[in-house]
Amino acid sequence: MTTINSIPTERAAIVAVINPAEHGAGATDSSEVDHSGFNTTQWTLQVGAFGGSGTVDFKLQSASSSGGSFSDITGKSITQLTEAGSDDNKQVVINLRADELTSGDRYVKAVMTLATASTFASMTGLGFDARHAPASDNDLSSVDEIVS
Repeated sequence: MTTINSIPTERAAIVAVINPAEHGAGATDSSEVDHSGFNTTQWTLQVGAFGGSGTVDFKLQSASSSGGSFSDITGKSITQLTEAGSDDNKQVVINLRADELTSGDRYVKAVMTLATASTFASMTGLGFDARHAPASDNDLSSVDEIVS
């Protein structure tokens, strides 16, 4: 239950990332997230300046087992970001509820695909409403510090 005295890290955890970098053409996957530990997740992609004629696609995929065969989640992909569309320095967000997963699937990952040119980008996946609180107990091991 959310109370006026709760803090965000009690309700949300950093569960996946694509580290900020100048990513070259090709696909980059986040780590897999066991979505069964959360009611919802939020996946935020941030792009910087595009290389000439660059494009970025971003989607979510799911599987029934860790390391399994991942497939696209229907309706969980963005409209392509492009250099030609003046999409430099933009952010996009995909929300996912547990009930939107294919029956039997529980593992989720983000896939960022760049074409034509390198682009600065990063992604953060947040898990909300953890089944076992506080949510921060589910943070990635790379989370270095929480200041309350």
